[in-house]
Amino acid sequence: MGLKMKMPPVGVEDFDALIKEGFYFVDKTGMIAELLRNPARVNLFTRPRRFGKTLNMSMLKCFFEISGDPSVFSGLAISKETELCEKYMGKFPVISISLKDVGAGDYEGACRMLSSTLWFEAMRFSFLSESDRLNEKEKTAYDQLIRVGGIGEPQFPMSAELLANGLRLLSSLLEKHYDRKVILLIDEYDVPLQKAFFGNYYDEMVQLIRSMFSQVLKTNPSLQLAVLTGCLRVSKESIFTGMNNLCVMTVSDEEFSDCFGFTDREVQELLAYYELDDHYATVRDWYDGYRFGSAEVYCPWDVVSYVKRLLRNPRALPENFWANSSDNHAVSEFVRRLDVSVTARELERLTAGEAVRKEIQPELTYREMYSSIENLWSLLYMTGYLTMRGEPENHVAPLCIPNMEIREIFKRQIMELFKEQVSEDGTTMREFCDALKEGNAEKTEELFEKYLKKTVSIRDTFVKRNLKENFYHGILLGILSFKGNWYVTSNYETGDGYGDILVETEDDNAGIIIEVKYAHDGDLEKGAAQALRQIEDRHYDEALYDDGIEKVQKYGIACYKKKCRVVLAENSAYR
Repeated sequence: MGLKMKMPPVGVEDFDALIKEGFYFVDKTGMIAELLRNPARVNLFTRPRRFGKTLNMSMLKCFFEISGDPSVFSGLAISKETELCEKYMGKFPVISISLKDVGAGDYEGACRMLSSTLWFEAMRFSFLSESDRLNEKEKTAYDQLIRVGGIGEPQFPMSAELLANGLRLLSSLLEKHYDRKVILLIDEYDVPLQKAFFGNYYDEMVQLIRSMFSQVLKTNPSLQLAVLTGCLRVSKESIFTGMNNLCVMTVSDEEFSDCFGFTDREVQELLAYYELDDHYATVRDWYDGYRFGSAEVYCPWDVVSYVKRLLRNPRALPENFWANSSDNHAVSEFVRRLDVSVTARELERLTAGEAVRKEIQPELTYREMYSSIENLWSLLYMTGYLTMRGEPENHVAPLCIPNMEIREIFKRQIMELFKEQVSEDGTTMREFCDALKEGNAEKTEELFEKYLKKTVSIRDTFVKRNLKENFYHGILLGILSFKGNWYVTSNYETGDGYGDILVETEDDNAGIIIEVKYAHDGDLEKGAAQALRQIEDRHYDEALYDDGIEKVQKYGIACYKKKCRVVLAENSAYR
Protein backbone atom coordinates (compact mmCIF):
# COMPACT_ATOMS: atom_id res chain seq x y z
CA MET A 1 0.00 0.00 0.00
CA GLY A 2 1.47 3.34 -1.08
CA LEU A 3 2.43 5.99 1.44
CA LYS A 4 -0.48 8.24 0.48
CA MET A 5 -3.04 5.48 0.00
CA LYS A 6 -6.01 5.55 2.38
CA MET A 7 -6.37 2.70 4.84
CA PRO A 8 -9.25 0.19 4.60
CA PRO A 9 -11.76 1.14 7.34
CA VAL A 10 -12.00 -2.22 9.11
CA GLY A 11 -13.96 -1.72 12.34
CA VAL A 12 -14.00 2.09 12.06
CA GLU A 13 -17.50 3.26 13.00
CA ASP A 14 -16.76 6.90 13.91
CA PHE A 15 -17.49 9.00 10.83
CA ASP A 16 -15.46 11.99 11.98
CA ALA A 17 -12.40 9.82 12.66
CA LEU A 18 -12.82 7.92 9.42
CA ILE A 19 -12.65 11.11 7.35
CA LYS A 20 -10.00 12.97 9.34
CA GLU A 21 -7.66 10.02 9.86
CA GLY A 22 -7.48 9.11 6.20
CA PHE A 23 -9.54 5.93 5.85
CA TYR A 24 -11.14 4.92 2.56
CA PHE A 25 -14.78 6.02 2.53
CA VAL A 26 -17.60 4.83 0.31
CA ASP A 27 -19.79 7.91 0.11
CA LYS A 28 -23.23 7.24 1.61
CA THR A 29 -24.01 10.87 2.48
CA GLY A 30 -26.76 10.88 -0.12
CA MET A 31 -28.76 9.12 2.60
CA ILE A 32 -28.94 12.44 4.48
CA ALA A 33 -30.74 14.23 1.65
CA GLU A 34 -33.08 11.28 1.12
CA LEU A 35 -33.86 11.26 4.84
CA LEU A 36 -34.60 14.99 4.97
CA ARG A 37 -36.94 14.72 1.99
CA ASN A 38 -38.76 11.83 3.65
CA PRO A 39 -41.77 13.26 5.55
CA ALA A 40 -41.57 10.70 8.38
CA ARG A 41 -40.67 12.02 11.80
CA VAL A 42 -39.51 8.65 13.16
CA ASN A 43 -37.55 6.34 10.84
CA LEU A 44 -36.52 2.76 11.49
CA PHE A 45 -33.95 1.05 9.26
CA THR A 46 -33.59 -2.72 9.55
CA ARG A 47 -30.53 -4.31 8.00
CA PRO A 48 -28.37 -7.34 8.82
CA ARG A 49 -25.38 -6.79 11.06
CA ARG A 50 -22.12 -5.50 9.57
CA PHE A 51 -23.84 -3.52 6.82
CA GLY A 52 -22.80 -0.03 7.96
CA LYS A 53 -25.70 0.92 10.23
CA THR A 54 -23.51 2.29 13.03
CA LEU A 55 -21.26 4.26 10.65
CA ASN A 56 -24.31 5.81 9.00
CA MET A 57 -25.67 6.83 12.40
CA SER A 58 -22.33 8.44 13.23
CA MET A 59 -22.50 10.24 9.89
CA LEU A 60 -25.96 11.62 10.75
CA LYS A 61 -24.71 12.80 14.14
CA CYS A 62 -21.76 14.62 12.54
CA PHE A 63 -24.06 16.30 10.03
CA PHE A 64 -26.80 17.53 12.36
CA GLU A 65 -24.94 18.25 15.59
CA ILE A 66 -24.36 21.87 16.56
CA SER A 67 -20.78 21.17 17.57
CA GLY A 68 -20.06 19.17 14.40
CA ASP A 69 -17.29 19.99 11.93
CA PRO A 70 -18.82 20.77 8.50
CA SER A 71 -15.44 20.35 6.78
CA VAL A 72 -15.72 16.54 7.00
CA PHE A 73 -18.48 16.67 4.37
CA SER A 74 -16.45 18.71 1.90
CA GLY A 75 -16.53 17.11 -1.53
CA LEU A 76 -19.05 14.45 -0.51
CA ALA A 77 -22.44 13.97 -2.15
CA ILE A 78 -24.38 15.89 0.49
CA SER A 79 -22.21 18.99 -0.01
CA LYS A 80 -23.89 19.47 -3.39
CA GLU A 81 -27.25 19.89 -1.62
CA THR A 82 -26.50 23.48 -0.62
CA GLU A 83 -30.01 24.40 0.56
CA LEU A 84 -30.28 21.35 2.78
CA CYS A 85 -26.81 21.95 4.20
CA GLU A 86 -27.57 25.58 5.00
CA LYS A 87 -30.82 24.64 6.71
CA TYR A 88 -29.81 21.51 8.60
CA MET A 89 -26.05 21.06 8.86
CA GLY A 90 -24.80 21.82 12.37
CA LYS A 91 -28.16 23.22 13.45
CA PHE A 92 -29.50 20.72 16.02
CA PRO A 93 -28.70 19.20 19.40
CA VAL A 94 -28.26 15.46 18.85
CA ILE A 95 -28.88 12.64 21.32
CA SER A 96 -27.10 9.54 20.06
CA ILE A 97 -27.07 6.21 21.88
CA SER A 98 -26.31 2.62 20.97
CA LEU A 99 -28.14 -0.23 22.71
CA LYS A 100 -25.83 -2.95 21.38
CA ASP A 101 -24.34 -3.63 24.82
CA VAL A 102 -27.60 -3.51 26.76
CA GLY A 103 -28.05 -7.07 27.87
CA ALA A 104 -27.20 -9.33 30.80
CA GLY A 105 -28.13 -12.58 32.43
CA ASP A 106 -31.05 -10.98 34.26
CA TYR A 107 -33.33 -7.97 34.02
CA GLU A 108 -31.60 -5.96 36.75
CA GLY A 109 -28.25 -6.39 35.04
CA ALA A 110 -29.70 -5.21 31.74
CA CYS A 111 -31.21 -2.16 33.48
CA ARG A 112 -27.78 -1.31 34.89
CA MET A 113 -26.31 -1.39 31.41
CA LEU A 114 -29.14 0.72 30.01
CA SER A 115 -28.70 3.18 32.89
CA SER A 116 -25.00 3.42 32.08
CA THR A 117 -25.74 4.06 28.41
CA LEU A 118 -28.14 6.90 29.20
CA TRP A 119 -25.82 8.34 31.85
CA PHE A 120 -22.81 8.58 29.54
CA GLU A 121 -24.88 10.32 26.88
CA ALA A 122 -26.39 12.73 29.41
CA MET A 123 -22.90 13.57 30.67
CA ARG A 124 -21.99 14.90 27.21
CA PHE A 125 -24.29 17.82 28.01
CA SER A 126 -22.91 18.70 31.46
CA PHE A 127 -23.25 22.40 30.61
CA LEU A 128 -26.99 22.00 31.28
CA SER A 129 -26.24 22.11 35.02
CA GLU A 130 -25.31 25.77 34.67
CA SER A 131 -27.41 26.80 31.69
CA ASP A 132 -28.92 30.26 32.13
CA ARG A 133 -31.84 29.13 29.96
CA LEU A 134 -32.99 26.46 32.41
CA ASN A 135 -34.79 27.20 35.65
CA GLU A 136 -33.73 25.64 38.94
CA LYS A 137 -36.32 22.88 38.72
CA GLU A 138 -35.04 21.86 35.28
CA LYS A 139 -31.42 21.93 36.45
CA THR A 140 -32.37 19.73 39.37
CA ALA A 141 -34.04 17.28 36.99
CA TYR A 142 -30.86 17.11 34.91
CA ASP A 143 -28.73 16.64 38.02
CA GLN A 144 -30.92 13.70 39.01
CA LEU A 145 -30.27 12.17 35.59
CA ILE A 146 -26.48 12.35 35.95
CA ARG A 147 -26.25 11.79 39.70
CA VAL A 148 -28.29 8.65 40.02
CA GLY A 149 -28.60 7.61 43.65
CA GLY A 150 -27.20 10.82 45.10
CA ILE A 151 -24.07 12.95 45.02
CA GLY A 152 -20.89 11.32 43.73
CA GLU A 153 -20.50 8.34 41.45
CA PRO A 154 -23.68 7.13 39.73
CA GLN A 155 -25.40 4.16 41.31
CA PHE A 156 -27.13 1.94 38.79
CA PRO A 157 -29.70 0.95 37.87
CA MET A 158 -31.78 4.08 37.53
CA SER A 159 -35.34 3.96 38.75
CA ALA A 160 -37.87 2.52 36.32
CA GLU A 161 -39.41 5.99 35.94
CA LEU A 162 -36.08 7.61 35.12
CA LEU A 163 -35.18 4.89 32.61
CA ALA A 164 -38.50 5.34 30.85
CA ASN A 165 -38.41 9.15 30.89
CA GLY A 166 -34.68 9.84 30.64
CA LEU A 167 -34.47 10.43 26.89
CA ARG A 168 -37.65 12.51 26.90
CA LEU A 169 -36.30 14.63 29.78
CA LEU A 170 -32.91 15.13 28.13
CA SER A 171 -34.48 16.16 24.82
CA SER A 172 -36.75 18.73 26.48
CA LEU A 173 -33.81 20.27 28.37
CA LEU A 174 -31.70 20.45 25.21
CA GLU A 175 -34.54 22.05 23.28
CA LYS A 176 -34.91 24.75 25.91
CA HIS A 177 -31.15 25.40 26.10
CA TYR A 178 -30.64 25.66 22.34
CA ASP A 179 -34.13 26.79 21.35
CA ARG A 180 -33.98 24.04 18.73
CA LYS A 181 -35.76 20.72 18.59
CA VAL A 182 -33.67 17.58 18.98
CA ILE A 183 -32.39 14.91 16.60
CA LEU A 184 -32.55 11.47 18.26
CA LEU A 185 -30.42 8.54 17.04
CA ILE A 186 -30.86 5.06 18.54
CA ASP A 187 -28.57 2.40 17.11
CA GLU A 188 -29.23 -1.35 17.51
CA TYR A 189 -32.61 -0.71 19.12
CA ASP A 190 -33.57 -4.40 19.15
CA VAL A 191 -30.49 -5.87 20.87
CA PRO A 192 -31.92 -5.51 24.42
CA LEU A 193 -34.98 -7.47 23.31
CA GLN A 194 -32.90 -10.21 21.72
CA LYS A 195 -30.72 -10.61 24.80
CA ALA A 196 -33.76 -10.48 27.06
CA PHE A 197 -35.40 -13.28 25.08
CA PHE A 198 -32.43 -15.57 25.57
CA GLY A 199 -32.08 -14.41 29.20
CA ASN A 200 -35.71 -15.18 30.04
CA TYR A 201 -36.73 -11.65 31.02
CA TYR A 202 -38.33 -10.70 27.72
CA ASP A 203 -41.67 -9.43 29.02
CA GLU A 204 -40.02 -7.03 31.48
CA MET A 205 -37.70 -5.63 28.81
CA VAL A 206 -40.52 -5.23 26.30
CA GLN A 207 -42.48 -3.18 28.83
CA LEU A 208 -39.47 -0.97 29.59
CA ILE A 209 -38.51 -0.34 25.95
CA ARG A 210 -42.15 0.27 25.05
CA SER A 211 -42.44 2.91 27.80
CA MET A 212 -39.17 4.56 26.79
CA PHE A 213 -40.05 4.71 23.09
CA SER A 214 -43.58 5.89 23.78
CA GLN A 215 -42.25 8.81 25.84
CA VAL A 216 -39.49 9.94 23.51
CA LEU A 217 -40.89 9.03 20.09
CA LYS A 218 -44.67 9.26 20.35
CA THR A 219 -45.50 12.05 22.80
CA ASN A 220 -42.40 14.22 22.61
CA PRO A 221 -42.88 17.83 21.39
CA SER A 222 -39.11 18.37 21.55
CA LEU A 223 -38.40 15.88 18.79
CA GLN A 224 -37.39 17.13 15.33
CA LEU A 225 -36.39 13.81 13.81
CA ALA A 226 -35.60 10.31 15.06
CA VAL A 227 -33.66 7.53 13.36
CA LEU A 228 -33.44 4.00 14.71
CA THR A 229 -31.53 1.02 13.35
CA GLY A 230 -31.66 -2.67 14.09
CA CYS A 231 -31.53 -6.10 12.50
CA LEU A 232 -35.22 -6.89 12.87
CA ARG A 233 -38.56 -5.18 12.58
CA VAL A 234 -40.02 -6.24 15.90
CA SER A 235 -43.80 -6.36 15.82
CA LYS A 236 -45.51 -3.01 16.37
CA GLU A 237 -47.66 -4.57 19.06
CA SER A 238 -44.49 -5.31 20.99
CA ILE A 239 -42.81 -1.91 21.45
CA PHE A 240 -44.22 0.58 18.93
CA THR A 241 -47.81 0.52 20.14
CA GLY A 242 -49.91 3.33 18.67
CA MET A 243 -46.95 5.00 16.99
CA ASN A 244 -48.49 6.28 13.77
CA ASN A 245 -45.50 8.49 12.93
CA LEU A 246 -43.14 5.52 12.41
CA CYS A 247 -41.75 4.78 8.94
CA VAL A 248 -40.01 1.40 8.63
CA MET A 249 -37.51 0.66 5.87
CA THR A 250 -36.70 -3.06 5.74
CA VAL A 251 -34.52 -5.07 3.37
CA SER A 252 -37.56 -5.47 1.13
CA ASP A 253 -38.29 -1.75 0.70
CA GLU A 254 -37.15 0.37 -2.21
CA GLU A 255 -36.38 3.50 -0.16
CA PHE A 256 -32.73 3.87 0.93
CA SER A 257 -31.96 0.56 -0.77
CA ASP A 258 -28.34 1.41 -1.63
CA CYS A 259 -27.53 3.35 1.55
CA PHE A 260 -26.38 0.25 3.44
CA GLY A 261 -23.81 -2.08 1.92
CA PHE A 262 -21.62 -1.61 -1.16
CA THR A 263 -22.97 -1.63 -4.69
CA ASP A 264 -21.10 -3.45 -7.44
CA ARG A 265 -19.79 -0.17 -8.84
CA GLU A 266 -18.52 0.88 -5.41
CA VAL A 267 -16.71 -2.45 -4.96
CA GLN A 268 -15.08 -2.21 -8.37
CA GLU A 269 -13.89 1.33 -7.57
CA LEU A 270 -12.53 0.21 -4.19
CA LEU A 271 -10.63 -2.73 -5.71
CA ALA A 272 -9.24 -0.50 -8.47
CA TYR A 273 -8.07 2.03 -5.87
CA TYR A 274 -6.00 -0.66 -4.14
CA GLU A 275 -4.93 -2.25 -7.47
CA LEU A 276 -6.74 -5.46 -6.61
CA ASP A 277 -8.92 -5.71 -9.73
CA ASP A 278 -7.84 -9.30 -10.32
CA HIS A 279 -9.70 -10.34 -7.16
CA TYR A 280 -13.06 -8.95 -8.28
CA ALA A 281 -14.58 -12.33 -9.21
CA THR A 282 -13.61 -13.85 -5.87
CA VAL A 283 -15.00 -10.88 -3.91
CA ARG A 284 -18.24 -11.07 -5.89
CA ASP A 285 -18.70 -14.81 -5.37
CA TRP A 286 -17.99 -14.66 -1.65
CA TYR A 287 -19.51 -11.37 -0.48
CA ASP A 288 -22.08 -10.18 -3.05
CA GLY A 289 -25.60 -11.45 -3.61
CA TYR A 290 -27.68 -9.46 -1.11
CA ARG A 291 -30.73 -7.65 -2.38
CA PHE A 292 -32.14 -4.63 -0.57
CA GLY A 293 -35.18 -3.34 -2.41
CA SER A 294 -33.98 -3.48 -6.02
CA ALA A 295 -30.32 -2.83 -5.15
CA GLU A 296 -27.78 -5.64 -5.33
CA VAL A 297 -25.22 -5.10 -2.58
CA TYR A 298 -22.14 -6.61 -0.98
CA CYS A 299 -21.47 -6.94 2.75
CA PRO A 300 -19.08 -4.00 3.42
CA TRP A 301 -17.47 -5.59 6.49
CA ASP A 302 -16.38 -8.57 4.40
CA VAL A 303 -15.12 -6.53 1.47
CA VAL A 304 -12.90 -4.18 3.49
CA SER A 305 -11.69 -7.04 5.73
CA TYR A 306 -10.64 -9.08 2.69
CA VAL A 307 -9.03 -6.06 1.04
CA LYS A 308 -7.00 -5.42 4.18
CA ARG A 309 -5.90 -9.07 4.16
CA LEU A 310 -4.98 -8.91 0.47
CA LEU A 311 -2.85 -5.83 1.01
CA ARG A 312 -0.77 -7.87 3.44
CA ASN A 313 -0.81 -11.06 1.38
CA PRO A 314 -1.89 -10.86 -2.29
CA ARG A 315 -2.52 -14.62 -2.28
CA ALA A 316 -4.80 -14.57 0.76
CA LEU A 317 -7.92 -16.70 0.41
CA PRO A 318 -11.40 -15.32 1.23
CA GLU A 319 -12.65 -15.96 4.74
CA ASN A 320 -15.91 -15.94 6.69
CA PHE A 321 -15.36 -12.50 8.21
CA TRP A 322 -19.09 -11.82 8.66
CA ALA A 323 -19.81 -15.32 9.91
CA ASN A 324 -17.02 -15.25 12.47
CA SER A 325 -18.43 -12.11 14.13
CA SER A 326 -21.56 -13.91 15.38
CA ASP A 327 -22.69 -17.21 16.88
CA ASN A 328 -25.02 -17.75 13.88
CA HIS A 329 -27.76 -18.91 16.23
CA ALA A 330 -30.53 -18.49 13.65
CA VAL A 331 -28.91 -20.93 11.21
CA SER A 332 -28.13 -23.40 14.00
CA GLU A 333 -31.76 -23.36 15.17
CA PHE A 334 -33.01 -23.73 11.59
CA VAL A 335 -30.81 -26.74 10.84
CA ARG A 336 -31.66 -28.42 14.14
CA ARG A 337 -35.39 -28.16 13.51
CA LEU A 338 -35.37 -29.73 10.08
CA ASP A 339 -37.68 -32.64 9.55
CA VAL A 340 -36.51 -35.48 7.34
CA SER A 341 -38.76 -34.69 4.41
CA VAL A 342 -39.81 -31.38 2.90
CA THR A 343 -37.67 -28.85 4.77
CA ALA A 344 -34.52 -30.98 4.55
CA ARG A 345 -34.93 -31.20 0.76
CA GLU A 346 -35.44 -27.45 0.64
CA LEU A 347 -32.17 -26.92 2.48
CA GLU A 348 -30.45 -29.19 -0.04
CA ARG A 349 -31.84 -27.02 -2.82
CA LEU A 350 -30.60 -23.86 -1.07
CA THR A 351 -27.06 -25.17 -0.69
CA ALA A 352 -27.13 -26.14 -4.37
CA GLY A 353 -27.78 -22.51 -5.29
CA GLU A 354 -31.50 -22.81 -5.98
CA ALA A 355 -34.29 -20.60 -4.65
CA VAL A 356 -37.13 -21.73 -2.39
CA ARG A 357 -40.40 -19.83 -2.25
CA LYS A 358 -41.51 -18.96 1.27
CA GLU A 359 -43.97 -16.57 2.90
CA ILE A 360 -42.23 -13.70 4.66
CA GLN A 361 -43.63 -12.41 7.94
CA PRO A 362 -42.20 -8.86 8.22
CA GLU A 363 -43.34 -8.31 11.81
CA LEU A 364 -42.58 -10.90 14.48
CA THR A 365 -41.80 -10.75 18.16
CA TYR A 366 -38.71 -12.58 19.37
CA ARG A 367 -40.95 -15.16 20.98
CA GLU A 368 -42.61 -15.82 17.63
CA MET A 369 -39.38 -15.90 15.62
CA TYR A 370 -38.23 -19.19 17.11
CA SER A 371 -41.65 -20.72 17.58
CA SER A 372 -41.85 -22.50 14.22
CA ILE A 373 -39.78 -23.47 11.20
CA GLU A 374 -42.00 -21.17 9.09
CA ASN A 375 -41.05 -18.12 11.18
CA LEU A 376 -37.38 -19.12 11.07
CA TRP A 377 -37.46 -18.72 7.28
CA SER A 378 -38.46 -15.07 7.83
CA LEU A 379 -35.78 -14.64 10.50
CA LEU A 380 -33.08 -15.97 8.18
CA TYR A 381 -34.22 -13.55 5.48
CA MET A 382 -34.30 -10.49 7.73
CA THR A 383 -30.92 -11.21 9.28
CA GLY A 384 -29.08 -11.72 5.98
CA TYR A 385 -28.64 -15.49 5.88
CA LEU A 386 -31.07 -15.64 2.97
CA THR A 387 -31.88 -13.05 0.36
CA MET A 388 -34.52 -12.55 -2.29
CA ARG A 389 -34.00 -13.63 -5.88
CA GLY A 390 -36.81 -12.45 -8.11
CA GLU A 391 -40.04 -10.69 -7.24
CA PRO A 392 -42.34 -11.61 -4.33
CA GLU A 393 -46.04 -12.25 -4.74
CA ASN A 394 -48.37 -11.66 -1.78
CA HIS A 395 -45.51 -11.87 0.73
CA VAL A 396 -44.29 -15.14 -0.85
CA ALA A 397 -40.69 -14.59 -1.91
CA PRO A 398 -38.09 -16.68 -3.74
CA LEU A 399 -35.31 -17.02 -1.15
CA CYS A 400 -31.76 -18.18 -1.73
CA ILE A 401 -28.36 -18.21 -0.03
CA PRO A 402 -26.65 -14.98 -1.14
CA ASN A 403 -23.03 -16.05 -1.54
CA MET A 404 -20.23 -18.49 -0.77
CA GLU A 405 -19.60 -17.10 2.71
CA ILE A 406 -23.16 -17.69 3.94
CA ARG A 407 -23.24 -21.05 2.24
CA GLU A 408 -20.20 -22.05 4.29
CA ILE A 409 -22.15 -21.18 7.45
CA PHE A 410 -24.96 -23.53 6.46
CA LYS A 411 -22.46 -26.26 5.56
CA ARG A 412 -20.70 -25.89 8.90
CA GLN A 413 -23.95 -26.13 10.86
CA ILE A 414 -25.12 -29.13 8.83
CA MET A 415 -21.84 -30.93 9.49
CA GLU A 416 -21.92 -30.06 13.21
CA LEU A 417 -25.42 -31.48 13.49
CA PHE A 418 -24.37 -34.60 11.60
CA LYS A 419 -21.46 -35.17 13.98
CA GLU A 420 -23.79 -34.87 16.96
CA GLN A 421 -26.30 -37.27 15.44
CA VAL A 422 -23.78 -39.95 14.51
CA SER A 423 -22.11 -39.72 17.92
CA GLU A 424 -25.46 -40.75 19.43
CA ASP A 425 -25.55 -43.86 17.22
CA GLY A 426 -22.57 -45.67 18.67
CA THR A 427 -23.61 -49.13 17.46
CA THR A 428 -23.74 -48.23 13.77
CA MET A 429 -20.52 -46.23 13.93
CA ARG A 430 -18.72 -49.07 15.65
CA GLU A 431 -19.92 -51.44 12.91
CA PHE A 432 -18.71 -49.02 10.22
CA CYS A 433 -15.25 -48.63 11.74
CA ASP A 434 -14.89 -52.36 12.35
CA ALA A 435 -15.85 -53.12 8.74
CA LEU A 436 -13.38 -50.53 7.50
CA LYS A 437 -10.53 -51.97 9.57
CA GLU A 438 -11.34 -55.57 8.65
CA GLY A 439 -11.39 -54.87 4.91
CA ASN A 440 -15.13 -55.50 4.52
CA ALA A 441 -15.84 -53.13 1.63
CA GLU A 442 -19.40 -54.38 1.12
CA LYS A 443 -20.42 -53.66 4.73
CA THR A 444 -18.59 -50.32 4.69
CA GLU A 445 -20.50 -49.31 1.54
CA GLU A 446 -23.85 -50.36 3.02
CA LEU A 447 -23.36 -48.34 6.21
CA PHE A 448 -21.88 -45.28 4.51
CA GLU A 449 -24.78 -45.07 2.08
CA LYS A 450 -27.15 -45.37 5.04
CA TYR A 451 -25.55 -42.27 6.55
CA LEU A 452 -25.75 -40.39 3.25
CA LYS A 453 -29.46 -41.06 2.91
CA LYS A 454 -30.39 -39.73 6.33
CA THR A 455 -28.31 -36.55 6.33
CA VAL A 456 -28.83 -33.30 4.44
CA SER A 457 -26.57 -33.54 1.41
CA ILE A 458 -24.63 -30.54 0.17
CA ARG A 459 -24.29 -30.39 -3.58
CA ASP A 460 -21.24 -28.25 -4.23
CA THR A 461 -22.49 -26.64 -7.43
CA PHE A 462 -20.55 -23.47 -6.56
CA VAL A 463 -17.11 -25.06 -6.44
CA LYS A 464 -14.65 -26.52 -8.92
CA ARG A 465 -15.11 -30.12 -9.99
CA ASN A 466 -12.11 -31.37 -8.03
CA LEU A 467 -13.63 -29.99 -4.79
CA LYS A 468 -17.06 -31.56 -5.04
CA GLU A 469 -16.06 -34.52 -2.88
CA ASN A 470 -15.42 -32.24 0.12
CA PHE A 471 -18.88 -32.93 1.55
CA TYR A 472 -18.38 -36.70 1.50
CA HIS A 473 -14.88 -36.24 2.86
CA GLY A 474 -16.39 -34.34 5.79
CA ILE A 475 -19.02 -37.01 6.43
CA LEU A 476 -16.31 -39.68 6.65
CA LEU A 477 -14.24 -37.59 9.03
CA GLY A 478 -17.32 -37.07 11.19
CA ILE A 479 -17.88 -40.82 11.44
CA LEU A 480 -14.22 -41.64 12.07
CA SER A 481 -14.05 -39.08 14.87
CA PHE A 482 -16.07 -41.60 16.91
CA LYS A 483 -12.94 -43.71 17.33
CA GLY A 484 -11.07 -41.68 19.90
CA ASN A 485 -8.12 -44.09 19.88
CA TRP A 486 -7.63 -43.82 16.11
CA TYR A 487 -5.22 -41.24 14.74
CA VAL A 488 -7.01 -39.70 11.75
CA THR A 489 -5.39 -37.15 9.41
CA SER A 490 -6.94 -35.30 6.49
CA ASN A 491 -5.15 -34.13 3.33
CA TYR A 492 -1.87 -35.42 4.76
CA GLU A 493 1.31 -35.00 2.73
CA THR A 494 2.58 -38.44 1.84
CA GLY A 495 4.36 -40.02 -1.11
CA ASP A 496 3.92 -37.76 -4.12
CA GLY A 497 0.85 -35.86 -2.95
CA TYR A 498 -1.78 -35.44 -0.25
CA GLY A 499 -3.91 -38.38 0.79
CA ASP A 500 -7.56 -37.65 1.54
CA ILE A 501 -7.76 -39.61 4.80
CA LEU A 502 -5.06 -41.61 6.56
CA VAL A 503 -5.83 -43.63 9.70
CA GLU A 504 -3.59 -45.29 12.23
CA THR A 505 -5.82 -47.63 14.26
CA GLU A 506 -5.40 -48.74 17.87
CA ASP A 507 -3.61 -51.76 16.45
CA ASP A 508 -0.01 -50.68 15.88
CA ASN A 509 0.19 -52.88 12.79
CA ALA A 510 -3.01 -51.72 11.04
CA GLY A 511 -3.71 -48.58 9.02
CA ILE A 512 -6.27 -47.32 6.52
CA ILE A 513 -6.09 -45.06 3.46
CA ILE A 514 -9.24 -43.58 1.94
CA GLU A 515 -9.38 -41.63 -1.31
CA VAL A 516 -12.73 -40.02 -2.16
CA LYS A 517 -13.96 -39.13 -5.64
CA TYR A 518 -17.15 -37.49 -6.82
CA ALA A 519 -18.61 -39.36 -9.80
CA HIS A 520 -19.76 -36.43 -11.93
CA ASP A 521 -21.26 -38.71 -14.57
CA GLY A 522 -22.79 -41.09 -12.02
CA ASP A 523 -20.32 -43.89 -12.88
CA LEU A 524 -19.45 -45.04 -9.37
CA GLU A 525 -17.33 -47.98 -10.48
CA LYS A 526 -15.07 -45.78 -12.58
CA GLY A 527 -14.80 -43.21 -9.80
CA ALA A 528 -13.77 -45.80 -7.20
CA ALA A 529 -11.20 -47.26 -9.61
CA GLN A 530 -9.73 -43.79 -10.20
CA ALA A 531 -9.44 -43.28 -6.45
CA LEU A 532 -7.55 -46.55 -6.00
CA ARG A 533 -5.28 -45.79 -8.92
CA GLN A 534 -4.41 -42.42 -7.36
CA ILE A 535 -3.44 -44.12 -4.08
CA GLU A 536 -1.04 -46.40 -5.95
CA ASP A 537 0.33 -43.88 -8.46
CA ARG A 538 1.12 -41.30 -5.77
CA HIS A 539 2.29 -43.78 -3.13
CA TYR A 540 -0.03 -42.52 -0.40
CA ASP A 541 0.83 -45.58 1.71
CA GLU A 542 4.42 -44.46 2.30
CA ALA A 543 3.64 -42.37 5.41
CA LEU A 544 1.94 -45.32 7.13
CA TYR A 545 4.70 -47.75 6.24
CA ASP A 546 7.30 -45.25 7.45
CA ASP A 547 5.51 -45.24 10.83
CA GLY A 548 6.03 -48.99 11.09
CA ILE A 549 2.53 -50.05 10.08
CA GLU A 550 2.64 -53.39 8.28
CA LYS A 551 -0.96 -53.85 7.10
CA VAL A 552 -2.69 -51.06 5.17
CA GLN A 553 -6.25 -51.24 3.91
CA LYS A 554 -6.62 -49.06 0.79
CA TYR A 555 -10.11 -47.85 -0.11
CA GLY A 556 -11.36 -46.04 -3.16
CA ILE A 557 -14.76 -44.46 -2.46
CA ALA A 558 -16.87 -42.84 -5.18
CA CYS A 559 -19.99 -40.82 -4.39
CA TYR A 560 -22.83 -39.42 -6.43
CA LYS A 561 -25.69 -37.62 -4.70
CA LYS A 562 -26.74 -40.08 -1.95
CA LYS A 563 -25.16 -43.18 -3.44
CA CYS A 564 -21.65 -44.52 -3.02
CA ARG A 565 -19.33 -47.32 -4.12
CA VAL A 566 -16.60 -48.62 -1.83
CA VAL A 567 -13.79 -50.73 -3.32
CA LEU A 568 -10.87 -52.30 -1.46
CA ALA A 569 -7.53 -52.55 -3.27
CA GLU A 570 -6.43 -56.11 -4.02
CA ASN A 571 -3.00 -55.45 -2.52
CA SER A 572 -4.45 -54.31 0.83
CA ALA A 573 -2.31 -56.63 2.91
CA TYR A 574 0.86 -56.92 4.91
CA ARG A 575 3.79 -55.30 3.17
